[in-house]
This record gives sequence, C-alpha cells and structure tokens, in this order.
Amino acid sequence: MARLKVGLLGGSFNPAHAGHRHISLLALHRLGLHQVWWLVSPQNPLKPETGMAPLPERLAAAEALADDPRIRVSDIESRLGTRYTVDTLAALRRRFPEHAFVWLMGADNLLQMPKWHRWTEIVEGVPFAVFDRPGHGHGALAGLAARRYARHRVRRPRELPLRRPPAWCFLFSPLHPASSTSIRAAGNSAKKDT
Repeated sequence: MARLKVGLLGGSFNPAHAGHRHISLLALHRLGLHQVWWLVSPQNPLKPETGMAPLPERLAAAEALADDPRIRVSDIESRLGTRYTVDTLAALRRRFPEHAFVWLMGADNLLQMPKWHRWTEIVEGVPFAVFDRPGHGHGALAGLAARRYARHRVRRPRELPLRRPPAWCFLFSPLHPASSTSIRAAGNSAKKDT
C-alpha cells in the first residue's frame, strides 16, 4: 500500500492568509503530496503572546481560507500538549507511522531555524521543503542550517517525501507577498485611524 504523503505547515496563523494557501497548493503540486495539514499552534515559543488571537478564532479563520479538501486545518498540537516542533513531529510520527511527512516552511524560517528548540533533531527526523519568501531566499541559503545540511539537499522535489532524513529542498517559485505580521500591522494602524 502506498504511503500517504503529507505536508505539515506549522505556525500561529495569526492570521491565516493567502500566502499559506499559496505555498500549500505549491507543495501539493511540486512535491506530489496527497494532503497538507495546517498545524495551528496554541502559542509559538518564539513569538510574544501579546496580540495573539484566541486559538478557536485562528482555527476558524484558517478553515475558511483553506478552501480545498486536501488542506486540513488542525489543532493537534493543542490536543497533543506539545510546545515545540521537534516534539510535535515525534508525536505525529508515532501516531501515524504509515504517513510520509514533509515539514513545510518559508525561507525566513530556514534562516532562523538554529534558534528552534533541538533544531538538528527536526532536520534529522523529517524531510523538509523550504519556500522562497520575498527578501529571504539568498540569505536563508547562506545561513547556518542550509550550510550545515548542504550535502543533503534534494534537487528533485518530488523525491523528497519518501527520502530518509536529513533531506531537504528549496523551492523557487512565484512569490506571494502576504505575511501575518504585515496584516496585523495594517489592522492595528487602521484601528488607530478610526
């Protein structure tokens, strides 16, 4: 029986936006995935709690935006009680041993990955795909994580989901300008103007 190939897109989704959907659809197509799961985090350890919308609100907004049966929105981190990506991935691999998981992230996250809790265990535990983001691509490829695992970079993205980690690819693709940070900033400035 063929393994279900699942992309995992973690984050606060504060708020979910068209850029999340954009890279999810690209991942389905370019990596040959069957599904993408949006793992809506109760609280990202690297982000402040101030300004974080309640989890049910973020889940509902993500559900409304996903609008594709292959994109599943999940609060599984909250149900598992995991706080860090490394622990979430370990729990998912135990719970779904028949799935082939691929971690999905933007180039900005590849650059800051060495700040993540036990980041090398993440890289060595699951293949990951990095999507170019405006202003981050070349810096991310010159960063510590990309340099340290350079020899494990996969050139054919469709091979990635079934590769043994460490394995990763960088996907140059049409860029989407949306970011949760700029959306929140625009919302805050609009509130101040009223």
